[in-house]
Parts: sequence; C-alpha cells; structure tokens
Amino acid sequence: MSRMRKLGLLLGFALLVQTQTALSQAESRELTLDQGFALALSALRSGQPAVALKLSDALLQARPKDPVLHYLKANAHADLGQVRQGRKAAARSYRLAERSEDKFQAAQLASRMALGARQYTLSQIWLRRTAIHAPDDESERLIAQDYRVLRQVNPWAFRLRGELSPSDNVNGGADTSLQIIDGVPVQGQLSGGAQALSGLLASVDLALTYRLRQTRDSRTTLGSRVYVQRVKLSSSAKDKAPEFDESELDSTFAELSFRHLFAVGKPERGGSASVGFATGYSYWGGERAYNLARISGDRTWRLTTGAQIRFGGLAETRFAERFGTNDANILGLGGYLTRPLKNGDRLSLDLALRNAKARLENGTFYSASMRIAYGFGKPVGPVLIDTGLVLGYSHYPRFVSAGFIEVPGGRTDKSIYGDVSFFFHRYDYAGFAPVLRLRTGKRSSNDSRYDISETSLSLGIESTF
Repeated sequence: MSRMRKLGLLLGFALLVQTQTALSQAESRELTLDQGFALALSALRSGQPAVALKLSDALLQARPKDPVLHYLKANAHADLGQVRQGRKAAARSYRLAERSEDKFQAAQLASRMALGARQYTLSQIWLRRTAIHAPDDESERLIAQDYRVLRQVNPWAFRLRGELSPSDNVNGGADTSLQIIDGVPVQGQLSGGAQALSGLLASVDLALTYRLRQTRDSRTTLGSRVYVQRVKLSSSAKDKAPEFDESELDSTFAELSFRHLFAVGKPERGGSASVGFATGYSYWGGERAYNLARISGDRTWRLTTGAQIRFGGLAETRFAERFGTNDANILGLGGYLTRPLKNGDRLSLDLALRNAKARLENGTFYSASMRIAYGFGKPVGPVLIDTGLVLGYSHYPRFVSAGFIEVPGGRTDKSIYGDVSFFFHRYDYAGFAPVLRLRTGKRSSNDSRYDISETSLSLGIESTF
C-alpha cells in the first residue's frame, strides 16, 4: 500500500488525543519525524490546517524531497482556501512521486486546485496527466467526463493535430511524362517537377478559440488557426527532378475568425444557426500567395431520430496575391447530414459547391464534391474504424495549359478518393492516441498534365476526450 493511500486511511480514523494537547506536549520535548508527521495528520483531521501547514513546512526542512509531505502540505493549503499554493505543492508531490498511484492522486489534487483558482486550462493539463496514471477503465471514463465539463467551463479551447504522411505524390504531379489534351498529344514532355514525386509530408494544425460571451441561447467566440506543412522529397524523387526545389511545396496558412452561434426554433429541437467572419493569409514556397477575407453562415436542424442536418454558405475574396489566379472571389454552398444507425454505427454525407471568378482565367472554375463516410461505433479490438469515399468534379471554362496551350472547351477534372482511418484509442498517453490513415485515389482530366494518382499513409495524434 502506498504512503499516500495510508495518509487517506489515517485521516479517516478517530484521534485518541486532541491535537492541541499534543501540541502542548510538543513544546516541552523533541519530536521524531514520524511523530511530527502523525501530529500534522492529526491537525489536518481535526480541522486545524494552519497547524498542519506549519508542521509540514518544518518536516520538509528535514525531508525536502518527500512527496507525501508535499501532498500533506497541498491538502492543508486546500483547507485554508489557498488554492494556488495548494496546486504548487501538489505539483511538487507529483514530480517527486515514484509510484504511478501516487502521481495519479497528486495530479488529481493539482487539477482540483487549479480549478478552484479558475485556472481552467491548467486544470485541463493536470487532468490529462491523471490520465497517464489512471488505474483502471472506470477512472479513465470519469477523467474524460470531467474533461468535457472543463471544456464547457473554460473560455479557452485548444485543438492540436499533427501528421506524418509518406506519399507517392507529394507535389500533385502528373502520372505520365506525356501531355495529352482531348486525346491529342502535345509536343515535348513534362519536366520531372511536373510529374508525381514521392516523399514525406509533415503537418501541424493548431487552433485556439476564446469564448467572448455566452448565454443560455447564444455563444460568441474569437478564434485563430495556424496550419504548417513541410515536404521532404525522397532520394528517387530528387534523382527524377534534380532541378526541383522541395521548399516550393512548403505551405503556411493562418486565420483569425469571429463567430456568433445562437439557438433557433423550439428549444427541445436543439436547432441553431451561426454567422462568422474570417481574415487570413496563405504562404507557398516561403512567399505570400494571397490574403483573404470571408463571411459565412449556416443553419442546423436536429431531428428526433438523432440525425443532424446542416446547410451553409460562404463568400470569400482573395487579394494581395502573388499570381493573378489567386486574385479571386469565391462563393460556396454546402450541406451536411449525419445519422446514427441502430447498430451504433454512424453514416454521414457532406456536399460542397464552389464557384470562383479570378482575374486570370486559369483561376476561374466551378466545382462540386461529395463525401460519404461510415463510422463503426464498436471498436475492433483496440481500434475504432472510419471509412470515407469522395467524388469530385470541376470545370474551368477557359484554361491555358503550360502557359501557352489553350485547352479547347476548357479543362474538366473528375476525381475519386477513398480513405480509411484506424484510431488506436486504447493506446493513449495523457488522453492523446495515434490515428493511422490510408488514402488512395485518382483524378482524371482532359489535360493529362492533371491526371493524378496518389496513395498516402499518414500517422497522426488525436485526443480521446
């Protein structure tokens, strides 16, 4: 049995003597460390946390690295309402403890003290640390439940995702060195950099949201997002395209957004709507590609069957562009449907329409895409599985290929992609678990320069909470 558990048991026993009597006796004789420890426990149990704090401080001078004494001190601070000091003492106990069980108890106390100080984000961090040392499945379930409550209380919300993705086509290059437009070969061959190149994609996606105001029927938030992707070509890709600079494929996107969400319709139906505004910029190859400003809105309905339907639209303008194709105005419409099935699985459908008008013709197009997803509700062993199928269509009314070849009737692309995700939710650390995604598909075009096949396998990290 750990010393911390013994502490909890000792606090539950009735004392044989009153603490004040023991203190009076202590004035006339020297106490051993064990006697001092027992006396501190007595003081804490008898509702004298100030005495327990003084005794624990005295004991820590002799044993500064004793995690149990720091835990005792943290409890004394807690009883005195000194939650910040209590959190620091619990944190010290956590760092010094060697047993996982002791670390679990110290982290739980530190999380509660941070919550008492209204340090909600810090409380969430400590709660994730308890997940590292959770003794059983029931404890993990309660931790996840507490974390969801904290997420509702905390005005700050974070989302962090990272992925490493080996791919046989990191540059979106053509399948062949030949260029064929509407069945007619074009003289010359595509350069190595215009063909598919293999390599490794590494990305980090960080989103931060702050809740400005919340009432029973509305919520207003300010958000930011940064997405960074870097590319490393394989040795075979470098041999295939020695003149190609892999840094040209690096991208960075940053956005600042404002969103107001409010209830619509009967309260029991749970309907809602939102309006939002965003501004940001995009960099490609280390240089600015464009700035953007966007307004958006959506309406959501929740049905009695558990299904959810959402329709939305957006208007975006891109400016301060590097190339004329990015000087564009974009209109978009979308629809989303998700429905739980009787067996616990979930089926969803996502539709998106886009219409872009750019200063240069190659940036003017309209497109439509549909994604059908199926998520399995029950894990297969330690893995949760999700699958998806994406169909896409886009048309450029006027298109000039390779800078000088006009494509008769414009360029038309059709695509199909499939993906499957394996979420290893049982192999988590601090509430984060690995997810493995396999994606494969192809895009066909009347201009073979844009015929693309791709297969990638990515490893990422997602939260289990």
